[in-house]
Amino acid sequence: MSDTPITPRVLALANQKGGVGKTTTAINLGTALAAIGENVLVVDLDPQGNASTGLGIDRKSRRRSTYDVLTREVAMRDAILETAVPRLHIVPSTMDLSGFELEIAQERDRAYRLRDALTTLNTAESSTQYSYVLVDCPPSLNLVTVNAMAAAHSILVPLQCEFFALEGLSQLLKTVEQVRTSLNPGLTIHGIVLTMYDARNNLSGQVVADVRSFMGEKVYQTMIPRNVRVSEAPSYGKPVLLYDLKCVGSQAYLRLASEIIQRERTLRAA
Repeated sequence: MSDTPITPRVLALANQKGGVGKTTTAINLGTALAAIGENVLVVDLDPQGNASTGLGIDRKSRRRSTYDVLTREVAMRDAILETAVPRLHIVPSTMDLSGFELEIAQERDRAYRLRDALTTLNTAESSTQYSYVLVDCPPSLNLVTVNAMAAAHSILVPLQCEFFALEGLSQLLKTVEQVRTSLNPGLTIHGIVLTMYDARNNLSGQVVADVRSFMGEKVYQTMIPRNVRVSEAPSYGKPVLLYDLKCVGSQAYLRLASEIIQRERTLRAA
């Protein structure tokens, strides 16, 4: 237990496009951060609950979920489950979350439910002090994603190396700017992680060049390659680092975790 609770760094993984690697990155970045000694909480805000499934949490175990937290039925601490990864915990999601937006559309504090829930996460009585909270957002810019952005210190954007990548990024950046203006003045883009990179594909190389030209140093040096082992791991309810530590995908996520921690140190020193 700690007498002086720390404030966790809250990173929201967001992109309104589906299939870009948000959940895969949340699971494996969380695992990599835990592997190098951080206490990490994944908050699954996608009604499909793929982050929960990918970390081995079966549906029957999800008696309390992010829906219950956002509707204030339970405290965040009471919805946390352990995973097979030491120091990595999760607040799971269920399909109930798909009705959340309609239920609280008229509430004045509707955008701040997650932020409020996170304020009581680390207390002096807490046995685990989380240093990172990774929020896995749904593939849309809805009220649930706005909750994540309103609660986050920074946005981490997984971006697939494909033709329309920059088009989707522009839309996301506009939303981030709107949230910064109206709800969360301190919100920043932590970085953009290029996913599903294929060195044999000329288009991948062109997308990398375009995104680096457009976003500069905001793009992480680490790129996540296309890798069969990364794709297979969720069906076994495991992060790829547990499924096959030596594969190129696992090694990429370990490098990304190191790069993120280095970027955090630079931010704190600034």
